[in-house]
Amino acid sequence: MTLKNIKSWNPSIEREITEKWKKSEFYFFDKKSKKRIYSIDTPPPYINAPIHIGQAITYCYIDMFARYRRMKGFQVIFPLGLDRNGLPIEMGAEKKFGISPFEVGRKKFLEYCNKLLEETSNETIDTFAKLGISFTSYKQGNSIGSVYLTDSSEYRALTQSTFIELYKKGLIYEDRRISNWDSKLRTTIADSEIEYKDIPSTFNNIVWTVKETGEKIIIGTTRPELICTCARVIFNPEDKRYQHLKNKTALSPLFNKEIPIMPHSLAKIEKGTGLAMMCSAGDLSDIQFFREHNLTPLIAINSDGTLNEHAEFLKGLKIKQAREKILEILKEKGLLVSQKKIMHRTPISERSKTEVEFIEMPELYIKQLEFKNAIRAIANKINFYPKESKKILENWIDSISIDWPISRRRFYATEIPLWYAEKDGKKLIAIPKPGKYYQPWKESVLLDASVYEENKFTGKRVKDFKELKWIGEERVFDTWMDSSISELFILNYSKDRAFFKKAFPAKLRPQGKEIVRTWLYYTLLRGYLETKKPCFEDVWIHQHVLDEKGRKMSKSLGNVIDPQELIQNFGAEAIRFWAVIEGDLSKQDLICSKEKIQAELKTLTKILNLSKFVLFFEKPKKKPPLCKTDKLFIDYMEFMGNRFDKFYEKYDFYHPALELRNFIWDIFASHYVEMVKARAYNEKNLFSKEESESAKYTLHYLLENFLILIYPIIPQISTLIAEEKGMNLLNITLPKFSKRKFNFKMLKELMNFNSFVWKKKQEENKTFRDSIRLTVPKILEYYKKDLIAMHNII
Repeated sequence: MTLKNIKSWNPSIEREITEKWKKSEFYFFDKKSKKRIYSIDTPPPYINAPIHIGQAITYCYIDMFARYRRMKGFQVIFPLGLDRNGLPIEMGAEKKFGISPFEVGRKKFLEYCNKLLEETSNETIDTFAKLGISFTSYKQGNSIGSVYLTDSSEYRALTQSTFIELYKKGLIYEDRRISNWDSKLRTTIADSEIEYKDIPSTFNNIVWTVKETGEKIIIGTTRPELICTCARVIFNPEDKRYQHLKNKTALSPLFNKEIPIMPHSLAKIEKGTGLAMMCSAGDLSDIQFFREHNLTPLIAINSDGTLNEHAEFLKGLKIKQAREKILEILKEKGLLVSQKKIMHRTPISERSKTEVEFIEMPELYIKQLEFKNAIRAIANKINFYPKESKKILENWIDSISIDWPISRRRFYATEIPLWYAEKDGKKLIAIPKPGKYYQPWKESVLLDASVYEENKFTGKRVKDFKELKWIGEERVFDTWMDSSISELFILNYSKDRAFFKKAFPAKLRPQGKEIVRTWLYYTLLRGYLETKKPCFEDVWIHQHVLDEKGRKMSKSLGNVIDPQELIQNFGAEAIRFWAVIEGDLSKQDLICSKEKIQAELKTLTKILNLSKFVLFFEKPKKKPPLCKTDKLFIDYMEFMGNRFDKFYEKYDFYHPALELRNFIWDIFASHYVEMVKARAYNEKNLFSKEESESAKYTLHYLLENFLILIYPIIPQISTLIAEEKGMNLLNITLPKFSKRKFNFKMLKELMNFNSFVWKKKQEENKTFRDSIRLTVPKILEYYKKDLIAMHNII
């Protein structure tokens, strides 16, 4: 493919380039290389569905970071990870195949999950390839770079190995406590997996009776189905209306249970009647109250979201059904005095969008409360881009109030490598050696597994308890247990200690702001527990890509933009250039506009045509003495190059891209080319050979350095043009640009004069080639000869 055959930039050109790149080995990673290592812990996209435009844009940015670092002499680790663990995969399989794991069984359900993954992985890889993403390859001959899968045996083995070591250190324990429960998915979830939404609800004022006096009191609640679990009725200590109820007993309506009445600050004087019932896990304040007073909770909700025997006549009903029924009965008996529609701030499961319940379940926990200060200290050693994004992490750390529940009652995830047996009424736990992938739900325990009792090593192995029946653990890990070791995995932790020591910490973690509280926090925690060090040098936090109306994209709104469609219509280069000039993604949301993306095809064609013009002239073999005009524009390019290097170093591609776009349209094409065109052609022999050679040299110099500077942003068009000049941008080193100050005043004077002449000719109905009688200002004396030829001044 040659430039002369291309009239305008279009997607068909890119298909030829990316197919060539697929077969290349440009980014093979050589462990034996003595180059410095720059590692990027990329965010593995879930592949239960094709990647969306936000992921596509994010990876374009990350690719810019990778290409720039290669130009700075680094050997870059830029892996493509595909996240194939956890609830998104399960939910995708359930929806696509119309199945439930609770109906078809674990083994069959995992087969459906694998079937889904086989269908979606290739499409994700294809989209990234078309975007020109330069993933690192560890094996020569790979088509797009080495791909790692979070559900591979190798990856899951590392997750399990780190868990085993943490267990041995006493940092993991099991406890039965009230947990966040997703009744749709039937699993415990962590606080970080909850979002809060204001949803319509009803505040119900219900009649209770004071046992000692027969007095009727009114208590308001949004959860009447939990009256059966009430342990206390409270009023605010400052509320004078209810001081006489202190130490009295309330009889719960319908259930007729005796409930002590007491003062407590959780009751708000201004809320409802001022009286509140404290139930077993109705909300977080209930949990706090029960813990504070050491009360034993009475849990009335089953794992499937139905009510149990504690709810008596409501047993077997779903929560909303039970709520409707008890309100109906209360109303019939005259105990429901009033109702008020309200918006209630409610915890919602991030994955299933179901209201979170609180039930008591035994779960495994990683200790994190005692390490909060350590993680704050670790965060202080990391560079955050932008700096203010660090506050998101700090706020999350401040909010953590319990240890991290890491066990889940699901299926397609890394299994917890434990086996259990009972001896003399005591629970024994078998823990295998690290380094292998275990599936306890279908595998027998190994005889050399260590045996623990109450988190203490007994000094014995399973072979010492041959008479016992060992049962494999059926629970799996929270998927963040896998995701939080991604940087350890890509740097060969535990697999190649020498390389890990050389490469750790990872240089960059790029990620979205919405997963700071999960992916970033958990990675810092796990990295600290493994190494006692920060696992990143830099963290780059980005915002969202929104639709044309400024809304978040979702299937329910029907506003999801498919990057494959944009690539087919406009090409990857237009998408990449638009993405970087639309705004700084680390500081603002980008509004995706097809019209604006299409408009950048004009910029790409401008670059193409300008390059054709420059390539018309042969570049002088030696650098000639430079004319003042040429030196001014070369100085400007040097100034840009020095500044942009500093911008790129701090992950700012927005400001350089804007200036480069302005340079190609408004400075290089409109001013410099027009000023030296006559000198470069020199058809009338108005200039000496040296002056003409100076123009040709500078045209090539400006184009070459423009291509170098813009290469990380739009690599396909820049490499294509560079190849015609004998340059290989894929392996080029960023030049060292001059640090001297630039004379902006002179450049501005030149451009202002040119604009003045063009305007004057327009006013006099003259073409740009027509002659005009003018005097060149003295300040522009050095450039007079070029200006006279450019404007045909007489």
